[in-house]
Amino acid sequence: MDISSFKCVMVIDGELSAGLIANTAAVLGLTLGRSIEGIIGPDVLDKSGNLHVGITTMPIPILRGTKSSLKTLMEKILSDRDKDLFVVDFSDAAQTTTDYESYTRKIASHNSDDLGYLGIALFGDKRKVNRLTGSLPLLR
Repeated sequence: MDISSFKCVMVIDGELSAGLIANTAAVLGLTLGRSIEGIIGPDVLDKSGNLHVGITTMPIPILRGTKSSLKTLMEKILSDRDKDLFVVDFSDAAQTTTDYESYTRKIASHNSDDLGYLGIALFGDKRKVNRLTGSLPLLR
């Protein structure tokens, strides 16, 4: 896939602790890397012959959200039901469970409106991603 016409961003609750921000970005990034063909480049050898495993082929800005803006963003995403937009959400359901089975049970027992989102990653057409996230500042 030619990803040049696509954009990828992460929106993370800027009020989280540094550790939770890092964890949220790691979880979102792992899922993006597994799911989006072409987002990870090939392995590279340096001049010394040492291998460097492929990294992302595109920039992924991390934007500052709030609990409220993340909830609003997820509501817009769910109401649009845009199949061309790849969305990864990371919620408090994941932060309050210790294994994936517990997480899946917790998610299954809650409506989307009941979840508190810590972060959301979006991958899709640049215009669509910008329309949803263009007003959000970088997380600094």
